[in-house]
Amino acid sequence: MKIISFNVNGIRAILSKDLKKDFDSLSPDVFVIEETKFSEDLHLDFPFTPEGYKVYWTVSKEKKGYSGVAILTKVEPLSVSYGLKDGKYDDEGRVITLEFPSFYLIGSYVPNSGEGLKRLSFRRQFNLDLEDYLSELDKKKPVILTGDLNVAHKEIDIKNPKANVANAGFTPEEREDFTRLLSKGFVDAYRKMYPDKVEYSWWSYRFKAREHNAGWRIDYFVISERLYSKVQAVSIHNEIMGSDHCPVELDIE
Repeated sequence: MKIISFNVNGIRAILSKDLKKDFDSLSPDVFVIEETKFSEDLHLDFPFTPEGYKVYWTVSKEKKGYSGVAILTKVEPLSVSYGLKDGKYDDEGRVITLEFPSFYLIGSYVPNSGEGLKRLSFRRQFNLDLEDYLSELDKKKPVILTGDLNVAHKEIDIKNPKANVANAGFTPEEREDFTRLLSKGFVDAYRKMYPDKVEYSWWSYRFKAREHNAGWRIDYFVISERLYSKVQAVSIHNEIMGSDHCPVELDIE
């Protein structure tokens, strides 16, 4: 199974670029989209519905044109749920979970701590709730968490670590939370496969950051440790443009 995750920074905006061509070239079995910025009152259907795929999506209910997650899948899931436990955070369109016969797939757009870290406490509570949610699912069957997790875990995952230590996505608190999540029986599939490789999945639109490859790796596949032996490949498609992020890929038996 090939799973692709892509923060598109607006589904309508990227559809005017090369998304359809890139999607065809990637040919995913499952395509997870974050930051759709889609408002359900604007369309009767999700605006990107390739033939042969079932589409599940959630939006921010309170702030239009904000957040949003969608999952396109060739394989029909056993069940679908939105938000974390009891639908928490679905008011911001943050999480979709698909249950397949041998694993759960969770697509998530993790909250950014924001300018001046004004949402850091909210973000840390989300981290705790996500950790509890994944741990509960993992007791039933293995899990694959993917999406824009809005944290560069290690210094190797960011171009300028010293300059960003107090910025959202690279605070000690966010990094510690990610370390704690991994300690619960999960692995960062890319970093497990490539301990020393330097690649990024997000670049600021400012200062020609992508041109200079001054990026962050904040898009992940975090999987149950017992699934790692089935991983065939983990890739970052930094050749694909159209967003401030690029797609990431997991190939798994």
